[in-house]
Amino acid sequence: MRVIESIKEMQSQAEGLRSAGKRISFVPTMGYLHEGHLSLMKHARQTADYVVVSIYVNPTQFGPKEDFSKYPRDFERDHQLAESAGVDAIFYPSNQEMYPEGYQTYVDVEDVTRNLCGASRPGHFRGVTTICCKLFNIIKPHSAIFGKKDYQQLAAIKRMVVDLNLDLEIVGLPTFREPDGLAMSSRNVYLKPEERTSALTLIDSLKRAQALYAQGEKKASVIIVQAEKLINSAPYTDIDYVRICDAATLEDIDEIRGEVVMALAVKVGKTRLIDNSVLGDQL
Repeated sequence: MRVIESIKEMQSQAEGLRSAGKRISFVPTMGYLHEGHLSLMKHARQTADYVVVSIYVNPTQFGPKEDFSKYPRDFERDHQLAESAGVDAIFYPSNQEMYPEGYQTYVDVEDVTRNLCGASRPGHFRGVTTICCKLFNIIKPHSAIFGKKDYQQLAAIKRMVVDLNLDLEIVGLPTFREPDGLAMSSRNVYLKPEERTSALTLIDSLKRAQALYAQGEKKASVIIVQAEKLINSAPYTDIDYVRICDAATLEDIDEIRGEVVMALAVKVGKTRLIDNSVLGDQL
């Protein structure tokens, strides 16, 4: 497995593979890999000739009061895990390589990023879509694989690919969960043992929402109130948002018609967690 730190080297490698008729699949990550990431890599391995994983903690998607400097990093561990999943190359650039002096160009996907995390984390999605666009141009993949845990991120990237006529397929795979149901996240390591139980209210509230929907409840407000009540019943929880949105536009809805997604963001202790579920889907 190769480790590539230079943009020019990565582009050259990708161009050679494409010229040879090889299919490239790409899994973007910020490192500190877990089984959720590995499941994406294994899917990529099954569907492509060459698998590239990026490991880059992108500073432009962190707000001034967020945990960029504290974000967990362990490249040696990540290297071993990526190799075990059959990855062919890790793209591992520096900040100077990705954002050299004088950098001033950003990609801003507007409407689908206004609500949910976009409302509480200004500038976050501009950073996400910018870095993904750059990585797509550097790695030149035929497909890029994402998990659905961050539903809004996936929606924004899909919109960007359509709007900018980028020549690749975006694949979204189901949220990978730990045995107790908690959505896998690199930030889960921040949870103290006593906070871990409270964190399970996210999946429990989504299950309650699914049960209410299955029983015929169509008023979003009724489902949201029940979910909030469950989350607030546990210690250490502080709700950022609980929303039910149109699955395509991510705008809040009052009456459930068509496909909708319930999305949550909750601080458990000092750790901000997100989760979601399309109502009617299996959890």
